[in-house]
Amino acid sequence: MVNDCVVAKSTRQCQESTVTKTPASLQHFGFFTLAQYSMIAFTNAIEILRMANYLSGEPLYRWTVYSVDGRPVAASNGLTVQETVALGPDALPDILFVCGGIDVSRAVDDDVVRLLRMAARADIALGGLCTGSYALARAGLLNGYRCAIHWENMSALRELFPSIAFSQEVFVVDRDRYTCSGGTAPIDLVLKIVTGRFGKTLAAGISDQFIVDHIRDDKDRQHIPMAARLGVNHHALGDVASLMENNIEEPLSLEVLAEMVSLSQRQLQRMFRQYLGMTPTQYYVNLRLRRARELLLQTSMSVMQVSVACGFQSPCHFTKSYRALFGCSPSSERRHSAGLDSPRPRPAVTQERAAT
Repeated sequence: MVNDCVVAKSTRQCQESTVTKTPASLQHFGFFTLAQYSMIAFTNAIEILRMANYLSGEPLYRWTVYSVDGRPVAASNGLTVQETVALGPDALPDILFVCGGIDVSRAVDDDVVRLLRMAARADIALGGLCTGSYALARAGLLNGYRCAIHWENMSALRELFPSIAFSQEVFVVDRDRYTCSGGTAPIDLVLKIVTGRFGKTLAAGISDQFIVDHIRDDKDRQHIPMAARLGVNHHALGDVASLMENNIEEPLSLEVLAEMVSLSQRQLQRMFRQYLGMTPTQYYVNLRLRRARELLLQTSMSVMQVSVACGFQSPCHFTKSYRALFGCSPSSERRHSAGLDSPRPRPAVTQERAAT
């Protein structure tokens, strides 16, 4: 409760400070919180606005926290913001960010979709923080747009919403849609918005205050997990991993992969064994199987459709490989996720070395 009060008090004080003066440039941000939303993404966005007000010496921005019914929503860390109001047609903000987080598909119901469509009819700008883009996609408000979302959700949403161009960038600004991948990405996205209205000097001052060494732009990509583990000294492995990531349904051969990164097949084999403890083929299969599991758990695609979408032409091979990596068959994985059977057994081998 102490933490909740601190968050609520800070939010209330900042909001009150922003309405003492109302310059023509005052811009109203709204944050539509969904169940289990990411607190780090939410607060990173608001803190940029707060610091912009502080450094400028006048209220350039104000903000409101919304929910479906006006009751505070618990973030994934259990904290709530008490100064929360119901989202409705009266006094809408200039830009509304949907704040998503874990298990976002369950958080987006008919009421959320209805309210977002209402906001869209009011012709305000819309955005998504972390998995908030999923809510906009469900409401049909990203069709024909490019958008960003956390890398864990990207492949499943590409299958679910083929009319949306999901991007690997940290954030995307496409006309009146502002989306980002979550975590610290809202810092860069909101700094982009601040720069567009007030110039680079204010944005640089904000980044200095928060000790942000590098402001990312809309050309910066999210780091894939392997690249993050290896660091910056193994670009070839990162390039190969990206090629694999982008060629799931029709896997590339080792010969083609090696040629595309200007290495021999032997060099590629040696690098994967040295830094990842497995062959390129093993890594590729594991990558495709993890994508398959994501599709099984987050979409209604059939097991056969998932198998084909992940480059497995033989259902028998797919099931065998899946069982080796995850300790259960694809069909039992889905049943377990739906609560229709007993917990699946632990795999007998490690994830990284299972599939061959």
